[in-house]
Amino acid sequence: MSSIGRASALLGAGTIVSRLTGFLRTIVLVAAIGSTSAAGNAFAIANQLPNNIYAIISTGILTAVIVPQIVRSAAHPDGGNAFVSKLLTLGTIVLLGATALALLFAPQLIGLYGARFSAEQRTLGTAFAYWCLPQIFFYGVYSLFGETLNARKVFGPFTWAPIVNNIVSIAGFGVFMLVFGAQPTTWTPTMVAVLGGTATLGIAVQAGILMLFWRRAGLHIRPDFHWRGVGLRDIGRLAGWTFLMVLAGQLAGIVQTRVLPPEGSPGAFATANAWLLFMLPYSIIVLSIGTPYFTRLSEHAAADRDDAVRSDIGQSIRTLGVFIVIATAALAVAAVPASRIFTGSAAQAVQAAPVLWCYLVGLIPLAVLFVIQRTFYAYHDTRTPFFFTLLQCTLVVGTALVAAAVLPDALLAAGVALGQSVSSLVQVIVATWLLHRRLGGIGTAVWIGALARFAAAAIPAAVVGWLAYVLLGGATGWMTRGQLFGALGAAVIGIVCLIVYVGMLALLRAPELAPAMGIARRLIRR
Repeated sequence: MSSIGRASALLGAGTIVSRLTGFLRTIVLVAAIGSTSAAGNAFAIANQLPNNIYAIISTGILTAVIVPQIVRSAAHPDGGNAFVSKLLTLGTIVLLGATALALLFAPQLIGLYGARFSAEQRTLGTAFAYWCLPQIFFYGVYSLFGETLNARKVFGPFTWAPIVNNIVSIAGFGVFMLVFGAQPTTWTPTMVAVLGGTATLGIAVQAGILMLFWRRAGLHIRPDFHWRGVGLRDIGRLAGWTFLMVLAGQLAGIVQTRVLPPEGSPGAFATANAWLLFMLPYSIIVLSIGTPYFTRLSEHAAADRDDAVRSDIGQSIRTLGVFIVIATAALAVAAVPASRIFTGSAAQAVQAAPVLWCYLVGLIPLAVLFVIQRTFYAYHDTRTPFFFTLLQCTLVVGTALVAAAVLPDALLAAGVALGQSVSSLVQVIVATWLLHRRLGGIGTAVWIGALARFAAAAIPAAVVGWLAYVLLGGATGWMTRGQLFGALGAAVIGIVCLIVYVGMLALLRAPELAPAMGIARRLIRR
């Protein structure tokens, strides 16, 4: 457990710094182009395209297939050198081809996502896309090398590299405002190049940083085009289901994006910022703690140690839960000041807060899903996750269309977010039931009881946090005077909630409190 704790602390510390610099990056970007402007939404979609396309071709495959395969390749006589060399060579070629195709169809991609864009907004989005789409290649290289390092238990670089990306972006966006001013109403090719080029340069530097740490993996790679006999057929069979799964998710995302308002009310950019806030606790807690567990769980599954896998499932969910429950409660209470970080006024923060609330409904289910879904992956089962994800995507599309039909633009983004959360809740229930059947029990009653115990401690913590928010002025007080005040107010509320939560867990004599405090101490030392 100590090795997982140390790895979690390292990942958590890196993620905190990464997210904080990422917040600053987004604050500067909002200042440069606005949070609900036509240009802001055009750039948000263009800059999101590389993530979406990369997710289709690679993200699901890496998480579901590559990490377990690299773990197994360590047992090869050469320590996995040949396998990883072939894998990285093939991956690089696929990424280059995908990037070229995306650039070729940039106007069509913007038209696909920006259904409600004006002709001028669509033209601007296409111009941004030509500068942003090369990120596909650099995102891919970063993930290929980063996941390989993770599989070899070198966890730090993959988490810390995005900090450099954020620094590059902050500098570039700052230069943009110095040269062209804040929130311009007319755009020139030079302005587009500076903004879009800065975003892509940051990702390129982020990928290049990982090369400095490659020796720690103990691998000696070289270009290798001899792919026969490396097991690519098995990888392809497994990856086929994850490809379809991620494709379904992206198609559902297209529907969500197409119904959002183009400007004025919370749209694509405001929704992305709410998602960034939502992902802060998920990234710090779930990814930093869950990633080392996934590596160990994959090792136990490869050795057919089902009892150890069951123990890993329960232990990881309880460990994640003790943190994620209070994070959900605290962020819900602090939604308005937190939203003020990425908006231009207190009124916009009040408009954006419901979007965050609706996303937060799905935070705890998403944390549980992280463990359940990756357990299927550890057993090289990507077919089952496809089907329960397909169910979730179907619900996402249905709820987005219903929201578009019945809600005004001011509430549309919140309705779409709520549909996403409800769909995730249904998904995790079905996924848990299927894994329970497969393994003959996964101790569900035990970890659900633990989550209930955490919720019982979080409710009074949220009440005290809400009282602090109201007494300090609420939505019309100092917490919404500016971005810095919003961040400070959210931090104050979070600390109040956390203190009460820890006290309640101590009163309830929760057995998870002591190991959680140990992880927290390691994180602070890091």
